[in-house]
Amino acid sequence: MSANPQAAFTPQQFKSDVKPVWCPGCGDYSVLSAITKALAALELRPENVAIVSGIGCSSRIPAYTSCYGFHGVHGRALAAATGLKVARPDLTVITAGGDGDGYSIGGNHFLHACRRNVDLTYIVMDNRVYGMTKGQPSPTTEPDWDSSKLSPHGTGLREFHPLVIALASGANFIARAFSGDPNGTAELIARAVRHPGFSFIEVLSPCVTFRPEQRGWKEMAHPAPVEPTDDPGRAARRLMTDDGFNIGVLYAGERKPYQPGMGHGAQRAADLEAEFAL
Repeated sequence: MSANPQAAFTPQQFKSDVKPVWCPGCGDYSVLSAITKALAALELRPENVAIVSGIGCSSRIPAYTSCYGFHGVHGRALAAATGLKVARPDLTVITAGGDGDGYSIGGNHFLHACRRNVDLTYIVMDNRVYGMTKGQPSPTTEPDWDSSKLSPHGTGLREFHPLVIALASGANFIARAFSGDPNGTAELIARAVRHPGFSFIEVLSPCVTFRPEQRGWKEMAHPAPVEPTDDPGRAARRLMTDDGFNIGVLYAGERKPYQPGMGHGAQRAADLEAEFAL
């Protein structure tokens, strides 16, 4: 902790002493760096930030920061993060996860988190594969990807399109980043945190172990050719024709965030117990 309680924290001070165990070259290293840079740029303090995750390579991020963290169960990160933000609206709540955790078992929570529009930020590191469990196809894997022994001829299934789903479900801020540009990713994360309501960032984060061809994303990622829009119809047309590598803010809406009232004060534990007495 800083000796001066008012002093700004550096990105390094948002990192814990736990060393990441990702594969060398994993894009998640850059995303972790981007998160700490964004928190420092926002002039936040670690004790005022909570990072919630589920299961997967990217879900290790809470342990690698000095903020409050919650490593939850598979697919349930957004449920925990929503409850935390509603109960503690003073906290900056960030959720970190991957494409398998967020769009498969966590898909239903993703839809309703967008719909509720609670003021939190969801960062999904998408590598289009289950990296931690040895390379199974994920919801965003291309139907003809046949490099896995678990799907030798490809899945033949249409990919899940998270940005389109997020817009249709009511997310208030939608962006895409590339882990190969940590400074640009940090700027997008900071913008997402500042924007009221549910903010969703898809980060293209290559898995160099099971999908080494994703190293080519460095040449494919490019700035979005259009400015952000607050028109859902216009955003839908953009996202439906998107090549999957447009980087930047694609939609910034104006919906009012959901925050229920906090009641009329604290309730005694004895009173709560009495309500459940048989």
